[in-house]
Amino acid sequence: MSILNILRYPDARLHKVAKPVTAFDERLKQLVADMAQTMYEAPGVGLAASQVDVHEQLVVIDISETNDQLQVFINPEIIWASAEIKLYDEGCLSVPGVYDGVERPAEVKVRALNIEGESFEIHADGLMAVCIQHEMDHLQGKVFVEYLSPLKRNRIKTKMLKEEREEQRKRAVR
Repeated sequence: MSILNILRYPDARLHKVAKPVTAFDERLKQLVADMAQTMYEAPGVGLAASQVDVHEQLVVIDISETNDQLQVFINPEIIWASAEIKLYDEGCLSVPGVYDGVERPAEVKVRALNIEGESFEIHADGLMAVCIQHEMDHLQGKVFVEYLSPLKRNRIKTKMLKEEREEQRKRAVR
């Protein structure tokens, strides 16, 4: 297993739409393992393949306190969403250090494939529902900051670009 590089907002590659997974092979299993390790190391509770510059419909999520309940969603689709909307404070591994409120359906039902290519459905609420919707947005090329006002989004973009320049400057000095 290896730690993958997580793309940072406003990287244009975060806006690519992911393609469906068609091959359930060793490469896919390795990608899932690498994504899980990357997510745990970050640390985070969810990671979409798009965030590691692999534009395939693959999401890993683990909202457990013990990091031992990894769930894999391949080619996920929301087949039902509640009318009830809730505001959740969200963060993102691609937008480190930024948290803000996003309104989403309180509950969702999702159909996806597992690592073996078998179909399953899950009904989710609370943090799990938020994670699923957040990560599925990544597969559509959408980052959570796009739900925020243009002013907030521009401030975040400026902050991320400034931090990236600082990191590049520090690497150049070494």
